[in-house]
Amino acid sequence: MTKYDPAQITDIAPRSVAARAGLRAGDGLLALNGMPLRDVIDVQFYAAEPELEFLIERAGRQKTLRANRRYGQALGLAFETELFDGDIRACRNNCDFCFVSQMPPRKTGGEGLRAPLYIKDDDYRLSFLHGNYITLTNLDESDWTRIEEQHLSPLYVSVHATEPDVRVGLMHNPRAGQIMEHLARLAEMDIEIHTQAVLAPGRNDGVHLDRTIADLASLYPAVADVTVVPVGLTRWHTPQMRPYTDAEAAAVLAQTLDWQGRLRAELSAGFVYPSDEWFLRAGVSIPPLSDYDGLLPALVENGVGMVRLFLDGWDALQAELAQLAGPRQTWVTGMLFAPLLREKAQTFSAHTGLAADVVAVPNHAFGETVTVAGLLTVGDILAELRERELGDLLVLPDELFRGPDGCALDDKSAADIQQAAGRPVFIVTQTDERWRVRPAVL
Repeated sequence: MTKYDPAQITDIAPRSVAARAGLRAGDGLLALNGMPLRDVIDVQFYAAEPELEFLIERAGRQKTLRANRRYGQALGLAFETELFDGDIRACRNNCDFCFVSQMPPRKTGGEGLRAPLYIKDDDYRLSFLHGNYITLTNLDESDWTRIEEQHLSPLYVSVHATEPDVRVGLMHNPRAGQIMEHLARLAEMDIEIHTQAVLAPGRNDGVHLDRTIADLASLYPAVADVTVVPVGLTRWHTPQMRPYTDAEAAAVLAQTLDWQGRLRAELSAGFVYPSDEWFLRAGVSIPPLSDYDGLLPALVENGVGMVRLFLDGWDALQAELAQLAGPRQTWVTGMLFAPLLREKAQTFSAHTGLAADVVAVPNHAFGETVTVAGLLTVGDILAELRERELGDLLVLPDELFRGPDGCALDDKSAADIQQAAGRPVFIVTQTDERWRVRPAVL
């Protein structure tokens, strides 16, 4: 049996299978039903049996514990890390638009940003566990075998282009040209695949986008969807790249919506979904919820549909905001969403009699070409707030604080904003398809 380092257990859920077996926080899990464990996926896979045998290390000694498990009963284990072997699969590509490669240099402007942001991962396990997008260019036969045996579905794949020469030209990896073969292989394994195409002007749009959509649609329903996203460029991007103009964004949007209409007739699903940024840049109304074919909020993390969910949940959100103490509120967001939020602020004031000021924060950490709220730092927010007359309280979106312990990209939290601004801070979050407001500091 291959041996791996013990998986450190950090918590045991009460009345769970693990608790009944006698496992404790601090134990190191060595094997489950005689199988070594590389990650939490192995734990989930080998624990799907009615009889379980845990080989653990406790106080320097090995011990075997046993328990029975009923169907659907919680295993109840939490671990220090999800990848026990500590081996995050690194990206082997050199994509022209790689956002990690455009991060602020650590020695000059990036000292305050979280270190994991500089890791170029391309790990199929994180794709399965968290929906991270991968390229399929670094899989060996053992990986393919595991994906099939453990049925690691769904997976999320960055396609960008299906024409081999175009994809290789974008990613600078000869293996990138095998994307259709790789997707077909996943389809044969009955793996559900969600894809994305990050578009760069003149590189993989236009006729290349037509080819990409057509090729991916040929693998439907194994390939469930493709989201189309504009390239994100920081002030450290490579010189040959540029963002889309508003007119170009409108053209790409029209092209993708045309495909969506045709594919809806053929597949009974829209299949191709433009990210919200295309609509906002082009000044086109966000489509109704039905146009997303039940894929929300799953696609929100890829920039698709959040604005629609916000608009549909506005009445309930407005009612919650109206309950906050104080006649004047300050709402913080990124530059892209600010015009729409200002419209809602006017509606809010007319409806409630309360004042709401929208502060659009320019992104200095990454550069002003980055306009989404989720990539703002607390440092940039505080710099902008210092120049403003603030209301009685601040309201911020939760996508700012998705890091460990609720921290932003620069390892600072909403509590840091509250302390510096001297105002209570409230966070808008979506829970169970409803927008809610919660205090940042309890």
